[in-house]
Amino acid sequence: MAFVAITSCNAEGVKYSEERDVQSELFFPVNPIIKFAHSNPVFQLKISVEAGRKELNVSEIKAEIISGTEDLEKLELYYTSNEKEYLKDSLMAVMYPGQKQLSIPVSIQLPPGVHYFWMHAILKEDANIEDKIVFRVKSFVADEKEYFPINDDKEQVQYTGIAIRKAWDDSVHTYRIPGMIVTHKGTLIAIYDIRYHHSGDLPANIDVGMNRSTDGGKTWEPMKIIMDMGAPHENNGVGDPAILFDPVSETIWVAALWSKGNNSIRDSRPGLSPDSTGQLVLISSTDDGITWSEPVSITPQVKNPQWHLYFNGPGAGIVMQNGHLVFASQYWDENKIPYAAIIYSEDHGQTWKSGVGAKSNTTESQIVETRPGTLMLNMRDNRGKYRSVATTTDMGKTWVEHHTSGSVLEDPVCMAGFIKAEVNHGNARKEVLFLSNVNHSYARVNTTIRASLDWGETWPEAYSLLIDERSGFGYSSIARINEDTIGLLYEGIRDLYFVRIPVKDILK
Repeated sequence: MAFVAITSCNAEGVKYSEERDVQSELFFPVNPIIKFAHSNPVFQLKISVEAGRKELNVSEIKAEIISGTEDLEKLELYYTSNEKEYLKDSLMAVMYPGQKQLSIPVSIQLPPGVHYFWMHAILKEDANIEDKIVFRVKSFVADEKEYFPINDDKEQVQYTGIAIRKAWDDSVHTYRIPGMIVTHKGTLIAIYDIRYHHSGDLPANIDVGMNRSTDGGKTWEPMKIIMDMGAPHENNGVGDPAILFDPVSETIWVAALWSKGNNSIRDSRPGLSPDSTGQLVLISSTDDGITWSEPVSITPQVKNPQWHLYFNGPGAGIVMQNGHLVFASQYWDENKIPYAAIIYSEDHGQTWKSGVGAKSNTTESQIVETRPGTLMLNMRDNRGKYRSVATTTDMGKTWVEHHTSGSVLEDPVCMAGFIKAEVNHGNARKEVLFLSNVNHSYARVNTTIRASLDWGETWPEAYSLLIDERSGFGYSSIARINEDTIGLLYEGIRDLYFVRIPVKDILK
């Protein structure tokens, strides 16, 4: 960040240049303010005191809450000395905002060098996550002068959201692998891994959990365990779930990988038995997610016995216009080479078939029907840097690699969310493809929603919205809440966050 001279203010309130022995700048991070989350940074104030100057006696920071005061429980100010990153043990002041104008007491002497202050926000339990928090840092007072940092006139606008699962909720170490759909009743169903003892993958003690929301994600019912393969719980886990809703039969389907013993990605072997290979299992609900069936393996229906492993791609499946149910899938062939593919049902889940792999060395993928009968598979590619894309018109018997494959959608080898949704755009309704992923070529940062108005032919930068720049585990799932709102469920670090995003903010 570049630093220039700050300005001060005389008795008449007119800003004037100050000597260059004190410099300051504001940095505004991009992240939602999440209800129940441990960390919600709002701004970073950097103050540099030049060598040879006496200590700078800072007495207060002045700020303004332009919007969202009623949603804030408190504000916490942290002083991290010369450490640029936020440190949770450096709390300096706590404010309980009841009004828009804030005077935050500091009372600290800053020796020559670089110093950082961080402001964090805590939402009330009844905060409305449709609201945005708009914040402005006006100045800070030091040595009885009022200093105005660079960017002091910039407003910080942040979405609000909710942590539907946090590390150590119900004594669980980690929640991972989100999937989400909306039912015919408007109910949001979120599914995920319950990773009891550590954040690692199968084989481990993992079950599949679920939360329901009947108000568009503003509040969520308590967690329910919907897949548990029973004792022994260690090395008998089930996870990596995917979910779809069939509007014809009004049935919710959840697919997952059951690893009996060590039959997960690394150690699963050829065959069809649970004792030799991981199992693709399904459960269903016909009462809007209130009760669920027992797991049933469809591995004999979809897996080539010579392959090492076959299971679903995590996230969400789809229902085609002709009524076929489709989940993205993945398999490791006889040479242990991974391929992204699909499984599908032509009879509303009674029987299932498999397509062939779309591209080698791809795994977790998501599927949409762009035009009637044409499926587009958006894939995690182990080659790195970009996502791969392929289309099929014959239910995965053959695939054609798309021209955007491996060159357009940046990705650091991670799972993504991918849907087609009819939404309001301008004065019309339009079918739009939405992709959520960590938009970076090698790091799991910058959780972003992107949109395509031409069925994935182009992804204009103008239709890209950065939601959370912070590092996280990176997986996400998206769903259309209504014609004006997209719901995003994504991973922090061991937590799962939900945010409502107005369509107009994406399709600017």
